[in-house]
Amino acid sequence: MRLTKRLSLFAAAAAITASTAAYAAPTFINVLTGGTSGVYYPIGVALSQLYGSIDGARASVQATKASVENLNLLQAGRGELAFALGDSVEDAWNGVEDAGFKTPLKKIRAIAGTYPNYIQIVASKESGIKTLEDLKGKRISVGAPKSGTELNARAIFEAAGLSYKDMGRVEFMPYAESVELIKNRQLDATLQSSGLGMAAIRDLASMVPLNFVAVPAEVVANIKSDAYQAGVIPAGTYDGQDEDVPTVAITNILVSHEGVSDDVAYQMTKLMFDNLPRLATSHSAAQDIKLEHATANLPIPLHPGAERFYKEQGLIQ
Repeated sequence: MRLTKRLSLFAAAAAITASTAAYAAPTFINVLTGGTSGVYYPIGVALSQLYGSIDGARASVQATKASVENLNLLQAGRGELAFALGDSVEDAWNGVEDAGFKTPLKKIRAIAGTYPNYIQIVASKESGIKTLEDLKGKRISVGAPKSGTELNARAIFEAAGLSYKDMGRVEFMPYAESVELIKNRQLDATLQSSGLGMAAIRDLASMVPLNFVAVPAEVVANIKSDAYQAGVIPAGTYDGQDEDVPTVAITNILVSHEGVSDDVAYQMTKLMFDNLPRLATSHSAAQDIKLEHATANLPIPLHPGAERFYKEQGLIQ
């Protein structure tokens, strides 16, 4: 009888311990961003700080090679939130192998459309590059291989009747490394896809006289994706940039996956939109994040948690 009673007590204690452990288990929120010299990273840091206030959450931020890597990591459950370009998200959902997705990534879910990336093509003045056509025979960096930036470069060059074969040399390097090579006269130009006022180009413009290369509206119209829209880099965005520069804009999307609980996805969405002024202090690009645009033209399904938030806001039925 005593043995039975003791066993019962042990079982009860074990159940309480297991229940307590389960209750106390932290919720990990890893925010996947991009290179530290880009825009994804500082905004991601600000988001992770916000998400640290979620009860029981442990938030972190991870620098990555951006869109393509981020989406593949989400599919594998190695992150809870990620920044990605809209065209990369569409390619991920459809499993476009040439874009870096061996199979369709059907676990990914949208949290919000955010601010636009702008294609920013800058060249040293001494290179003589003023137009897309002038890139022929020149040395250019187009981002890491199969990164969102590099996929943008391919699409734009194709629309302009150009290819990598037309260039003198093509390097596949991230923002900061590309800028250093231009400073050292080892590159003539770089194409970067990012929010306005990005640190790498600000740094370059402060040290090297630059030409800002336009992407004309007729080239934008030739791009084979609805994710690309005509945009403008306003005059004065960078040192020495005295005129507006026509270019391409692509919406960035915050993406999660179906394994993230509805409650956590809801809180991530709500905290972001409740704290937009705070996000804007992390980088000026975040000023373009608008609640009214959050659900427009998303190429993948919304996460149910985010959908709940937008229904509360009256954005969707």
